[in-house]
Amino acid sequence: MKRRDWLIGAVAGAVLAAGGITAAVASTDGSSGSSGVAGAPSSTSADAGFARDMAVHHQQAVEMSYVIRDRTKNAEIRRLAYDIAQTQANQRGMMLGWLDLWELPKVPPGEPMEWMDMTGVPSAGDGSLMPGMATNAQMKRLGELNGKQAEIFYLKLMTAHHKGGIHMAQGCVERCDVAVERRLAQGMVESQESEVKLMADLLKARGAKP
Repeated sequence: MKRRDWLIGAVAGAVLAAGGITAAVASTDGSSGSSGVAGAPSSTSADAGFARDMAVHHQQAVEMSYVIRDRTKNAEIRRLAYDIAQTQANQRGMMLGWLDLWELPKVPPGEPMEWMDMTGVPSAGDGSLMPGMATNAQMKRLGELNGKQAEIFYLKLMTAHHKGGIHMAQGCVERCDVAVERRLAQGMVESQESEVKLMADLLKARGAKP
């Protein structure tokens, strides 16, 4: 599959997913948010914060997966990257769709992650936007490597990325009021924990550690 076709498929899936959850979120019980939409969470709520921050977090995972797809011919790594890109593009579409439905801004009113405690969660490196996210320098480096070196670097970056994402998703499970959002967050925890284990095996097979 060509990169253009892959990108079109991911974007189309995100649009369809965002549309599909509108009715479920619209029926959410709760107090009116700052947007004035009945039942919508406020702009400073955990629900809005998680949707905004995880959408950004997911976007980088999608970008990393596009990069590694062009830096290796290994079928197993390319399949993993494709699965991550498809899944997270679709989930990102859902979260952006919720923010549109709630008539809330996609840019946080303050700093990222103010809706939950991220104490003790390491960043992928100094200068990363959120815990687990790669820095610009790390993203640039990924795009410069090839073959096994690129695979190892991608797996390490994505492992850190998933661990940060898991902590964020657990935060939503504990703090979010919108039931469908909590269910999505719980699904993220379970799927990304499984992928972390898979990536540990893939790194071990390449003589590397997470």
